Amino acid sequence: MNQEITDFIEALKEPWQAELSTNLREVVYRAIPEVQERMQYKKPHFLKNGKYAAVISTSKDAVSFTIFNAEGLELPEGKFEGPPERKTLKLRKGDTFDSSQLESWLNQASASH
Repeated sequence: MNQEITDFIEALKEPWQAELSTNLREVVYRAIPEVQERMQYKKPHFLKNGKYAAVISTSKDAVSFTIFNAEGLELPEGKFEGPPERKTLKLRKGDTFDSSQLESWLNQASASH
């Protein structure tokens, strides 16, 4: 695990954002055991074989999780935003997500790398 990303998550002002980000990071590791992490554009990026697989970004009231190469995924209507090639799930305080489903989508999306 990349210490820069651990530091980023630990420095988040809102405890719920740190908890969500930690949980999302764990999903990435379960979906892509060989994942590489790096901070880029002040956000944690997750790569498989040098290609983007996912990114976590935070704003004042949300944590966003973007899955790259999402064209073939069957995602629920209204939960994800963005163009076909990358879909973003925006989570706000109190929101939950199905980690096993998210892990499955991420695994599918990164399978071609």
